[in-house]
Amino acid sequence: MFVLLPALSVRAQKTAIDEVNVYVGTGKGAIGYGGTMPFVTPPFGMTDWTPQTRQNKISVTSYEYSDPAISGFMGTHQPAIWMGDYGYVTLMPELDELKTSPEARKLPFTHADEIAHPDYYSVSMQAGKSRRIRTEMTATDHCAYLRFTFPANESSLVMVEAARPGVLGFAHVDAAANEITGYNPDRMDAHLGPLKLPHFKGYFVVQFRKAFQGSGTYGMEPGQVGSAIGAYAKFRTAEGEIVEARVGTSFISVEQARENLKLEIPDWDFKAVQLKLRQTWNEKLARVSIEGATEDQRKIIYSDLYHALLYPRLFSEHGHYYSAFDDTVHAGESYTAYSIWDTFRAEHSLLTLIAPERIDGMIQALLQDYKEGGWMPKWPNPSYTNIMIGTHADSLVAEAVQKHFHGFDYQLAWDAVYKDAMTPPDGDTTRRWADREPHTPYEARAGLTYLKTLGYIPTDKTAEAASSTLEDSYDDWCVAQLAKALGKNKEYDYFLHRSLNYQNLFNKTTGFMQGKRSDGSWANADEGWTEGNTWVYTWAVMHDIPGLIDLMGGRDNYNARLDEHFAGNHNVHSNEPSHHYGYLYDYSGQPWKTQAKVREIAAAEYANLPGGIDGDDDCGQMSAWYIFTAFGFYPVNPASGDYMIGSPLFRRMSLRLANGKTFSVSTENNSAKNVYIQSVTLNGKPLTTPVLRFDDIEAGVSVKMVMGPTPSRWAADWKPVSISDASKR
Repeated sequence: MFVLLPALSVRAQKTAIDEVNVYVGTGKGAIGYGGTMPFVTPPFGMTDWTPQTRQNKISVTSYEYSDPAISGFMGTHQPAIWMGDYGYVTLMPELDELKTSPEARKLPFTHADEIAHPDYYSVSMQAGKSRRIRTEMTATDHCAYLRFTFPANESSLVMVEAARPGVLGFAHVDAAANEITGYNPDRMDAHLGPLKLPHFKGYFVVQFRKAFQGSGTYGMEPGQVGSAIGAYAKFRTAEGEIVEARVGTSFISVEQARENLKLEIPDWDFKAVQLKLRQTWNEKLARVSIEGATEDQRKIIYSDLYHALLYPRLFSEHGHYYSAFDDTVHAGESYTAYSIWDTFRAEHSLLTLIAPERIDGMIQALLQDYKEGGWMPKWPNPSYTNIMIGTHADSLVAEAVQKHFHGFDYQLAWDAVYKDAMTPPDGDTTRRWADREPHTPYEARAGLTYLKTLGYIPTDKTAEAASSTLEDSYDDWCVAQLAKALGKNKEYDYFLHRSLNYQNLFNKTTGFMQGKRSDGSWANADEGWTEGNTWVYTWAVMHDIPGLIDLMGGRDNYNARLDEHFAGNHNVHSNEPSHHYGYLYDYSGQPWKTQAKVREIAAAEYANLPGGIDGDDDCGQMSAWYIFTAFGFYPVNPASGDYMIGSPLFRRMSLRLANGKTFSVSTENNSAKNVYIQSVTLNGKPLTTPVLRFDDIEAGVSVKMVMGPTPSRWAADWKPVSISDASKR
């Protein structure tokens, strides 16, 4: 018989963490599949802990909500469904005899037997007709604490899988110390990057509180080449007896994994570890408060906050870090799992508000990667992977500078973004740079050689050329902003002008963006795009929407084409390039259409369900969109420090800032029908433009909006100036 265990008593009073539904995004449903997992981990924790219902790999996560059986409890570093894992470790409780393959060791369970929260997970699994095993987990930045409750049994085991078949891992048992150690060098997406990393390993230490009745290793004997590698500990257990295990992980050494355990879980006190993790999450989540939301809406908000606070993940260990860019250990702080092509759009902007204490370290980590590997990465996992296009780390750096973060080296930042903007990758004119092309040099800005001479990247020379031309234009704008901040006026003028290269792809005959060939002719309309098409990328000019309006022949033509975009179902919210499109009417005198459209998207694309995210969450970007939209604004140009106003979802939302002030958005007459803004005040003074600024938010302003059921002309007369016009002044 299993009863509610004492560790759960810390949930006696409902707080923000109890609003999190960690199942959101873990299953397929009518809305979509977010590719998330029910992680037990701190915000930005290095190692995430999850029940394992399937063998994860690139495009497959460890946990899928519909699966009926569990094959392990895993310390994973897989950041998104379409990325690979690395340096993992798996534990599994078993009865009678050792079972090492995932299929053989699977035990059935139901969701009714699960309790899942960011600070605690437990499940009771069927281990025979009348026998069950319960597993519980809680965690710290680099470690986990597991408890296994066994039935009465002469041979109760805990298997520790160090490496999967085909991976040359290692496991060792020290029975006198009740300890199992090991490592694996697996990087599932190593083929996507240029670096070999011969010293890379994910290390672990598993310490048990109970003495071993027996133990051993498997998969390392002669003749077992190609089998899984691991170890096990055997115990004699009474009915309901708990076997406790502490697990330390490291990318530096086994000794560092043991030191991480010593520093983070020094005592055998599961409840204390869980309580600390609960408090850590509550401190973060409770910074956001909501009034006037349904229970489901509250759970969407706090689940999205949970997702947004997972990445980038910590990659340093108490003052030192292994660098996957020069294969050595350094002193300092480091982060990885930046899904930058996705997260530069809103996730990073959200972190500048809800986790500003992390921003300096995150930017400095990118600059360390530049020093150690030669470039800032675009998707480190944990090294270069060459996934996606552009060098949007330029945006993260520019945004941090624009928002007055000073805890990183500005000159080093300039060197890094300048190299991105001016140095073509090796073999630029001899490679196509196809998506996920294996064993290539670092891609950086693919096709930059052509862009510097032609003003665009030709589709007959470089893959994804049309998208790259447009996204590189935005990155050039970001580089210009850093040049301006550093007083580099000549460079500012150069990159600001080059950021207008997007104009070279506008086909005035069709009114769409279109790729070009190297001879200057138009490519086919469907050539040269990244996870999109001409409908999607025509609106990709985040840094100069007024310039796009001019290209289209003015507001009327622009609005008509934008109407057509949405009416024709060309907006694909499940993928990130479309995320800012609902806010584009703000620029063209019809902000009421933005107000209606973002409400429509929020209602259609998010739900408090396992299938409640329409598309991969992509390290928090999908979640960040909803949080911003619920507040009533969104960073169309994230590096600008400006936020375009939409339509707040609730009566009131507030954010407790790190500086001790509180920013709030309150509404009058807000409802599902009253989506249209009638008037706005900022600290009691009328606001007539659809723009909030970062400095106003940081000052703790109070925004008040009067809502109504019909459109008004609030902010309709605002006419922003194009970069090309501003540069002439």
